Amino acid sequence: MKKIIGVLIGLGVLIFISNKTVKNLNLNPSYEIGQKIDSLNKVVVYYNGGVGNVEERSTVNGYNIGLKYQCVEFVKRYYFEYLNHKMPDSYGHAISFFDSKLKDGELNKKRDLMQYRNPSKLKPKVNDLIVINKTLLNKYGHVAIISAVSKDKIEIIQQNPGPFKPPRLEFTIKKIKDGRWIIENERILGWLRKN
Repeated sequence: MKKIIGVLIGLGVLIFISNKTVKNLNLNPSYEIGQKIDSLNKVVVYYNGGVGNVEERSTVNGYNIGLKYQCVEFVKRYYFEYLNHKMPDSYGHAISFFDSKLKDGELNKKRDLMQYRNPSKLKPKVNDLIVINKTLLNKYGHVAIISAVSKDKIEIIQQNPGPFKPPRLEFTIKKIKDGRWIIENERILGWLRKN
């Protein structure tokens, strides 16, 4: 019995170390870490390699933009450079951008942005910051910017989605029976918007 427990603990440690190592490695030889791969309104999206890769902290005049090439760094840099917006709380992982205690359409004071739940009474708009829930393998969640909206789809632009995922993705949106708009992906918590 002790041998079985020892083997299971050893396997668990090996899986943990392997998962951490893979998240930090650049497994895609098509790109180099820090390479420009896309942009929105002249704000560049950079390639990060493995989702756990962490580079130096990026700041502008003392304002924390985030850890280079992570998803949070892109959305905060986009809001700072393109929308001239500084968030009162300039720290936190992606999941911390969504305050689950707020009702649909209330002000998220930490980000100084209006927060909308998925589903919401208001349709998502271009430049909204979208928040995606954490998973078993990603406890930090994910954030992106809505780059296009049509009648039944939104497109997001993102940094650090993983070594083989594209910087842009589309999601279906629709108006449900009670008149609210839903982005059809159960991991999407909602979106934030500058007034």
